[in-house]
Amino acid sequence: QVQLVESGGGLVQSGGSLRLSCAASARTFSRLRMGWFRQAPGKEREFVAHISWSGVLTSYADSVKGRFTISRDNAKNTVYLQMNSLKAEDTAFYYCAADSSPTAQGTEVRSPRKYDYWGQGTQVTVSS
Repeated sequence: QVQLVESGGGLVQSGGSLRLSCAASARTFSRLRMGWFRQAPGKEREFVAHISWSGVLTSYADSVKGRFTISRDNAKNTVYLQMNSLKAEDTAFYYCAADSSPTAQGTEVRSPRKYDYWGQGTQVTVSS
């Protein structure tokens, strides 16, 4: 069983920065692929970023590429999402997710269905 707890959300002005954290209670954290997703009111949950077990491989949604950075510290069982140059359209509830499956192919990691553990989420609001 894996529990995920997000923190770091809040209200920020357009152009500002926030860093989200996701703490995992899992003895096998270093073997979990981790992802960040977001969901705005009235919209479907969408992929933001993904990081591999080791942290070597990352991928991003086009809408955040170059502004957001995902990273992880396996010693602290934590994954981060550094968000810079925030825009009003980044306003959403942000969720951390973990994938415990042994394999992942192509764009699978961009689908919420790939992940079997989810946090409760944290609100990010960007004022214009």
